[in-house]
Amino acid sequence: MANQFDNYKRRNIFSKGIFSDPSLALLQQDFRTYKPEDYKVWETLFEKQAKNLPDSAAMEVIKGMEAIGFSSKSIANLKDASYRLNESTGWTIQVVPGLVSDELFFRLLQNKRFPVTSWLRKIDELDYLLEPDLFHDAFGHLPMLMDPTFSGFLQQLANTALRFIDNPLAIELISRVYWYTADFGLIREGNKLKAYGAGILSSSGELQYSLSKEPKHLDFNVEAVLNTPYWKNKFQDRYFIIDNFLELYMSIPLIEEKLEELLQKAE
Repeated sequence: MANQFDNYKRRNIFSKGIFSDPSLALLQQDFRTYKPEDYKVWETLFEKQAKNLPDSAAMEVIKGMEAIGFSSKSIANLKDASYRLNESTGWTIQVVPGLVSDELFFRLLQNKRFPVTSWLRKIDELDYLLEPDLFHDAFGHLPMLMDPTFSGFLQQLANTALRFIDNPLAIELISRVYWYTADFGLIREGNKLKAYGAGILSSSGELQYSLSKEPKHLDFNVEAVLNTPYWKNKFQDRYFIIDNFLELYMSIPLIEEKLEELLQKAE
């Protein structure tokens, strides 16, 4: 297994043409930097959120969590998770120091590489964190990348974004699609709403709130999503609901069409 993984690592991490900053290829998760508090933070967050998954998370999230092999007893191993993702859907993980530029973010997604930071929030930040940490990225995002339809949607959305990468308004509008799906998306399963967005799955407060009767629950509508700004510093006041993940994948042409219309109106 070690030799097989080493070959995989050399083949993927040092691929040319993906990074605008070649130094990213040298970034790796270093377990020597984790302190006892980090392990406690991961364990606390994992146990708190994992018990909510059966009743509150989309079936694809639950399947993905089982397949990727995370547990409360050990901080997510990104090398192992990357190997499992690659075996499942062809995606891999790129360790990043934190938030990256829009261009690099979408370039990574275009090449089926998901950016994940390796640092963890502090013990007094368990309930809320403005900037994504390892728990948000790994627990929240990676299980859904095990689903080929959803991960295909992200790749196609990135392709669209890169066509407009020099247009700030276009990137803002596309970021709303990403926000209301990959980070704060809900899906209808039978007569119940379930969460698949990472921002919801990694927050016990927002998971409970998003599925309650307090916020607005709207059917996914491309034009409405593009015209709805989002909040970074508090719970959303509305969430968009899909019926299945094929709906997202098939929405890409309409996203491009409506995006073009909005950009033309803004000229």
